[in-house]
Amino acid sequence: MSSSPSLDVTTALAGLRHTSPQEVVAALIDAGSPLARDLVLYLVDFEQEILQPLVDGSELEVILEESLSSTLAGRAYSSGEPVLAERPDGTRVWVPVFEHSVRTGVLAMTVDEAGPEVLTHCRSLGMLAGLLVSSAARYTDLIHVRKRGRGMTLAASMQWDLLPPLTMRADRIVVAGHLEPAYEVAGDGFDHSINGHRVDIALFDGMGHGIASTLLATLAIGTYRHQRRDGRGLDAMHDTIDSAISLQFEDAFVTGVLARLDTTTGVLQLTNAGHPAPLLLRNRRVVAEIESERCTPFGVASRCEHVAEMALEPGDTVVFYTDGMVEGRTRDGEEFGVVRLGDLLERQAASGRPAEEMLRHLVRSVLTHQDGALRDDATIVLLQWEGPPAPDVIPAQVGVGES
Repeated sequence: MSSSPSLDVTTALAGLRHTSPQEVVAALIDAGSPLARDLVLYLVDFEQEILQPLVDGSELEVILEESLSSTLAGRAYSSGEPVLAERPDGTRVWVPVFEHSVRTGVLAMTVDEAGPEVLTHCRSLGMLAGLLVSSAARYTDLIHVRKRGRGMTLAASMQWDLLPPLTMRADRIVVAGHLEPAYEVAGDGFDHSINGHRVDIALFDGMGHGIASTLLATLAIGTYRHQRRDGRGLDAMHDTIDSAISLQFEDAFVTGVLARLDTTTGVLQLTNAGHPAPLLLRNRRVVAEIESERCTPFGVASRCEHVAEMALEPGDTVVFYTDGMVEGRTRDGEEFGVVRLGDLLERQAASGRPAEEMLRHLVRSVLTHQDGALRDDATIVLLQWEGPPAPDVIPAQVGVGES
């Protein structure tokens, strides 16, 4: 019995240097042959509702978009696992496409027989697709344009360019974020980074709407990143962000929360500039709002006199959110509220879904409460800590100091 065709990853990766950003799909077809045929690469849109086919305009056959909620492609994206369907000409396989830990789409292909070895190669092809998409996005607008389900405001476009990856996974750590309305978002923004045994997270909400609000959030995130990369402590970062906002903008402010987790000890540090208090989930239950000294917003003499500290337990989840998540109202004036947010968080935690899927379903509930029309940006970020890494894999603190 002859062995099944395989994917030559080494040759495929070697060809990345010479692959035009316009030729992502062609490169995948070359890499997948003769293992797979009829490849279609789908990219998830900014709302994470539909999968858009990536085409270069030369295809004679029109490839339709796929819904996340009602298609096999959507199931592969949501579950993060391959989905199979038997067909007369073979087996159709959909595999999730990841850029490191961020789901960016789905790769569909047809194989003769979907045995374990072939599925392993299909997964590898999906990983290669992620690398190609990630590298191409730095040199072409095609990726960004194809991810758009509809028109996007200038403020939203600026904000998306500012954001980090929506999901970050490391040893026993997950950070995931979601924001709406995806195509009109302005003042909300967040950032995160992992350096050695330290995880940093910040969430900001710029005053107002539109471009002015985006500019406020841009300055806040830019200052935060600069200070973080210089190894500053939370108190110094907090005060410097306040100074930057007050110097550049009159009568404007940004609310926000800065957090830092030591992944070896579980100690969480926190400062709060007029922002909603984060929620703590323990054993899938919301057990507390994480209280800290509530300073005035950034830009209004927001000086940090004290950095709050608390010890997390393995398995804890900390949820950061902007007021748009809880202040939305129905037509009858009923507010969404923190209690309802907590109830939905508990339901999602009990569902066993991955963190990013938890947030996607949660934000859909917020939208439904307001008949699909948010009156303010709504952003949510969660941090899951599964406990310290094993002693032999504790990462060193590299390149980032404390002051």
